[in-house]
Amino acid sequence: METRRLGRIGHRSTVVIYGGAAIAEVDGDEADRSIGFALEAGINHFDTAADYGESEVHLGRWMPRVRDRIFLATKTGDRESAEASASIRRSLERLQTDRVDLLQLHSVGNLEELGQVTRPGGALEAALKARDGGLVGAIGITGHGMAAPATHLEALRRFPFDTVLTPWNWRLARFPDYRRDFDALVEEVRVQDAGLMTIKSIARSLWPDGRRSRSTWYQPLEEQRSIDAAVTFALARPEVTGIATAGDIGLLPLLVEAEGRRASISPDDIDDVLSGVTDYEPPFLRVEGRQMPGWLEHLVPN
Repeated sequence: METRRLGRIGHRSTVVIYGGAAIAEVDGDEADRSIGFALEAGINHFDTAADYGESEVHLGRWMPRVRDRIFLATKTGDRESAEASASIRRSLERLQTDRVDLLQLHSVGNLEELGQVTRPGGALEAALKARDGGLVGAIGITGHGMAAPATHLEALRRFPFDTVLTPWNWRLARFPDYRRDFDALVEEVRVQDAGLMTIKSIARSLWPDGRRSRSTWYQPLEEQRSIDAAVTFALARPEVTGIATAGDIGLLPLLVEAEGRRASISPDDIDDVLSGVTDYEPPFLRVEGRQMPGWLEHLVPN
């Protein structure tokens, strides 16, 4: 599997990043099969979060065997320094390690949330203390929503985050304002030599009311042909270090397969395939007859 340099951190991360949300609500055997598959596929970058259910616990079982082979990232969603410090220490305990390679401030999708984490007494202070204490190697930021790239650009202006994890896919790129903001973020990432990772590469829409069939909070693309095109699009930009896999263990093999097919897929192929997908809308916009998660409401334009 291809690897790319994770900005100034210098780690050669696989372009497919294991998304720990997929094992948030599965049992131990299912989680172990998924983690084992990822390692056999060559994935060397694992991303989880304090609020991904049992994900950190499942990954923690593997750390005595694989810690020196992987880049390990987690996240705190707490906004205040004290709470974030407690979250970081709990994550280390659950992950059975004394240090993570990357600690990310989680789900920062607008300027209000950015202000909360970067103000005096905010979560960024806890991340800095953890870094100074050797508990974390680098500090990043993540977020959802149509304003995420613009928010993350402002984040880089306020503090030199080592990494950014932001949404990017073929459908989002059809929105001129979103593409403009993403391009501006990419340029600042390049200037600062930060690492840029993306999420929602195979997001299709919100779930139709009462018809959720995957553990992802959004409806994903599920046909291999569409996933091939979506993954190829997301990784076509060399500035993108990698894509986090979707939050469903059944989709991981399809994403790994898609990564291996990229060389045979042209830009025209991508457009032909994805322009034919029905009900294809960003999950950050309200769609009649589809369910908007409550936690996302404050980020959704009226």
